[in-house]
Amino acid sequence: MAGLRFIDLFCGVGGFRWALSELGHSCVFSCDNDPHAQETYALNFGETPHGDVKSLNAGDLPEHDVLCAGFPCQPFSISGKLRGFEDARGTLLHDVLRIANFHKPKVLFLENVKNFLGHDQGRTLAAAVEMMEDIGYHSHFSVLNASRFGVQQKRERIYFVCFRRDLRLDEFTFPEPSDEDVALEEVLLPRDHAGLEDLFIHRADTFVSSDLPEERALRPLRVGTVGKGGQGERIYSIKGHAVTLSAFGGGVGAKTGLYLVDGKPRRLHPEECRRVMSFPDGFKLHPKPNVCYKQFGNSVAVKVVRMIFEQVESHLRGKARLAA
Repeated sequence: MAGLRFIDLFCGVGGFRWALSELGHSCVFSCDNDPHAQETYALNFGETPHGDVKSLNAGDLPEHDVLCAGFPCQPFSISGKLRGFEDARGTLLHDVLRIANFHKPKVLFLENVKNFLGHDQGRTLAAAVEMMEDIGYHSHFSVLNASRFGVQQKRERIYFVCFRRDLRLDEFTFPEPSDEDVALEEVLLPRDHAGLEDLFIHRADTFVSSDLPEERALRPLRVGTVGKGGQGERIYSIKGHAVTLSAFGGGVGAKTGLYLVDGKPRRLHPEECRRVMSFPDGFKLHPKPNVCYKQFGNSVAVKVVRMIFEQVESHLRGKARLAA
């Protein structure tokens, strides 16, 4: 279909932009108030995103067909204390809808953590859907796990596809899982890659099972522990998938988890994190590794976003054919 114009709110390092641009659509505006995210975005797209969404005058934004927003997930995540709309960041959804109400794009394409679905016993979700209905959008949502869509990472996220009501697209089908045979071992860097040695964990209280998996699986496969085996202290096989990359955490496995590589546990390299977020080869990383880890932990799985938007395209094309 003819290229659509989209805006990229809370753009981070550009996961939505990569996905939609690969499909031939054009980003006409981007916004994120994190200076490091702005730096990485500029490295890859040649433009620096605008700052705080709350300071934006909706009328100053260019016209667009699609509004993309991975609005801040911390208020709804377990690690973010689950404060939801009580948290100032949770109210940023109101700013997304303020802009949507002014411009009335055809589609709102939103993403958040899985826990948004059940937060406050479902009342947060119901309130969000009602707000979208109030400004003229019919909402479709689903929780998708990146592991089921050809990505070597367990990453469960809720996605919203909301069509403007006058388009009469009351039905929408999210993509079916592809269950591609992929595993973490495919994305590991060569053993002699610079910096890998620093990622290995050398501790006497490391336990690794003698019964290691030989078959691949579309999920993390736990094979050992460091210390007491708490979060960040679990070791996984490279025959399976990575655990969910996190923007938080600083102990042992930190933001990536631990994986048994050459018989020893190690964290993932930022370049490996890029791969398990399905960002393309050639994506330019921030020069500071800790910043990279946080950025990928906050990002979207590009391949999943692209597959969802292919479904959006299909529905819009079908509507256009009926109207012709």
